[in-house]
Amino acid sequence: MQTGWLIPVLVAAIAAALAYALGFWMHRRIGQARLRDAEGESRRLLEEARKEAELTKKTAEVEAREEWFRAKAKFDAEMWEVRQELGKREQEIGDRETQLKRQTDQLQNRERELKRLEGQLSEREQQTEQRSVELERVLAEQNARLEQISGLTAEAAREQLLRNMEDEARADAARLARRIREEAERNAEREARRILTIAIQRLAAEQSVESTVTVVSLPNEEMKGRIIGREGRNIRAFETATGVDVIIDDTPEAVLLSGYDPVRREVARLALERLISDGRIHPGRIEEIVEKEGREVQREIRETGEGVALDLGAHGLHPELVRHLGALTYRTSFGQNVLKHSIEVARLAAMMAAELGLDAELAKRAGLLHDIGKAVDHEVEGPHAQIGMELAKRCHERDEICEAIGAHHGEMETDSVYAFLVQAGDAVSGARPGARRETLEAYIKRLERLETLAESFAGVERCFAIQAGREIRIMVQQKQVDDARAGDLAGEVARKIEKELQYPGQIKVVVIRETRAIEYAR
Repeated sequence: MQTGWLIPVLVAAIAAALAYALGFWMHRRIGQARLRDAEGESRRLLEEARKEAELTKKTAEVEAREEWFRAKAKFDAEMWEVRQELGKREQEIGDRETQLKRQTDQLQNRERELKRLEGQLSEREQQTEQRSVELERVLAEQNARLEQISGLTAEAAREQLLRNMEDEARADAARLARRIREEAERNAEREARRILTIAIQRLAAEQSVESTVTVVSLPNEEMKGRIIGREGRNIRAFETATGVDVIIDDTPEAVLLSGYDPVRREVARLALERLISDGRIHPGRIEEIVEKEGREVQREIRETGEGVALDLGAHGLHPELVRHLGALTYRTSFGQNVLKHSIEVARLAAMMAAELGLDAELAKRAGLLHDIGKAVDHEVEGPHAQIGMELAKRCHERDEICEAIGAHHGEMETDSVYAFLVQAGDAVSGARPGARRETLEAYIKRLERLETLAESFAGVERCFAIQAGREIRIMVQQKQVDDARAGDLAGEVARKIEKELQYPGQIKVVVIRETRAIEYAR
């Protein structure tokens, strides 16, 4: 019973020992297998690394070889271009050498030709000297014979010949000058008439004359008494505030405002009409209304100047010039409204400038501002042209415009074509029918001065101013004035008229030389 359990235990121990031995053996075999696998994997990895290194080396060698080939190809190409450029340069140098050689040959040929010509010239100079000596000898013999025949010395004959030649030259020069002057006058007059005709035809202007008297209508006759006021207080206050004379006469339902200052007269008209419509007429109210209407007139002046500048395209005008330009609407010259006259001159000058191919805008601006001095000539001493020029300079206008303003009455010398265009436009605007008013006394005095000026020249027998002073005909003594002198006399009279007289438009000077042949039949 005690040994029965030993056998299973032994069997179990043997089995356990066998299992342990088998497990140890199996573990050893697995470890060896894993070791072999690791060695194989390492060998494989080493082989792959070796192959990859060889591949990288070969790739690098190939890329290096390709880079070398590319660099070599680029170098060969550059060298080929350099060789081509050198070949071209060599060809050009060869061509230049050939050309220089050809030019050298030509120069040598020319030098030989020049030497040959110099030899010929030397021979001709010798021949010329010999002929000159011979001619001098012959001339001396001829002069001696002429002195014997004529009884004059060589010096006296020379002086006589020079006098004859001088007289002939003067006559020829006078005839030539006369012909040139007549031709120039014909062409210039024809062209000037064409341009002026075009300008005048294109200009449509009113033909009205301004007056120095303004008529104010009244609602009834009783209003005259209210305007006069008790003991004349109202009318005296009104005249003192406005500087305008109020004329109350027998004219039904109307009073007259008289004054040479159009601005004051306009202020007086507006103030009187406002007082009449308001009905309250007394010295305090008069002063208030006159002051208010004065401000209103100044505003209208400024707006008028701006409107005219805008209509004519005169952009960028100085505000002072705009204000003076508007003030010209209340200024007159010989009864002609100065602003309307300035607009006419601006348009005429622009039209003529366009016909001549000049700057029409510049001519228009100069024509518009040419009488700007008349807006302040009652405040500043001096001619209005000079005042206007200084005003334009102060307002930074262009030199051409300032010169045209200062020279439009010929008070200063100028060679600016725009000044002459403004002068022509000013003359046309002032000379057109109905533009200006002239009293009979001033008209007669102007004609007498014109005739007296013409009679002051030597050789003038009689003269007549005709066509309202637009033409003067001068009768000369035919023994004292020949045909050539007649043309010169006409020019001298015209220049003296331009220098000493003031007149609108132009004056035609006609010199008449009459030759009479008288015989008697017996």
